[in-house]
Amino acid sequence: MFVRTTTDPRHRPNSLRDLGMTSGSNPRVNLGEFFYKKGTEIYGEKESADYVYQVKAGAVRSYKLLSDGRRQIGAFHLVGDIFGLENGSSHRFTAEAIVDTTVRLIRRQTLELVADSDPLVANNLLNMTTNNLQHAEDHMLLLGRKTSLERVAAFVLEMDQRLTGAEVIALPMSRRDIADYLGLTLETVSRALSRLHELGIIHFIGNTQRQIALSDRQRLATIDLQG
Repeated sequence: MFVRTTTDPRHRPNSLRDLGMTSGSNPRVNLGEFFYKKGTEIYGEKESADYVYQVKAGAVRSYKLLSDGRRQIGAFHLVGDIFGLENGSSHRFTAEAIVDTTVRLIRRQTLELVADSDPLVANNLLNMTTNNLQHAEDHMLLLGRKTSLERVAAFVLEMDQRLTGAEVIALPMSRRDIADYLGLTLETVSRALSRLHELGIIHFIGNTQRQIALSDRQRLATIDLQG
């Protein structure tokens, strides 16, 4: 299977069950694989969208630089996620490796040709586009309606749902990344995480505080739903 699935597709905007993209599953598909060091650009905003990507190892952020110099992160792409599929001919965001990252890539034209003859691939491409739109809508609502504590609670829940299979949430992104994703300041994100810790909802493991264990998922979800 090419891509991981999740129990909550709303929080996995780029996940598919199967695109038929593995080389062994379709003789017309030829996948490339590239390694990007931490902080390296994978593609830039307005560059030609000739390829579709999947995270094999590591993590990727998609962002825009605003006119005032601020950075707005639109999405985080984790292991198994597919990204870079655009409606138009160019990329709307810049994609950058958060940590040392390996990605697979396939020519967009090749994928579209496969979809023309494979209903499963065509259906999953449609699902991917729909999920991208839903994620953008959810993100807009999160930025527009929720308090800082609610936004951070929603983010922790999202990571809990996406980074499945472990008791501890190991965040690849920094608090600055989280702030730029949630439309908050670094200090506000830190205060909100500290508040969740004080409430006994989460606790930190290690000195970097990038590893988070959830003590009370139900209470965390209640804070999220207040928005």
